[in-house]
Amino acid sequence: MGLLHRRLFRLNDRLARLAEEERLAAAELEVHRHLDDDARRDAAVGGPIDREDARDTASDVARFERLVDGLQEERRRLEAKRDRLFARLG
Repeated sequence: MGLLHRRLFRLNDRLARLAEEERLAAAELEVHRHLDDDARRDAAVGGPIDREDARDTASDVARFERLVDGLQEERRRLEAKRDRLFARLG
């Protein structure tokens, strides 16, 4: 097996791990979105502690959105690299 094939195998392994990371992060993002929704509703009728909780959950949502966006960007970059390697095979 040549160097190009080994690089493709490693790249495909990395893409598989990245897809799992992305799936898990997206699932956790959904949990945080639900928590944020509840916290915002509580803050609308509650006091300062509820508003502080809503700020915290909103920042958690933003953090996980950035994480998912970063993983998706990494996946797109690696897929483009894989496509270039496949083109060299052809």
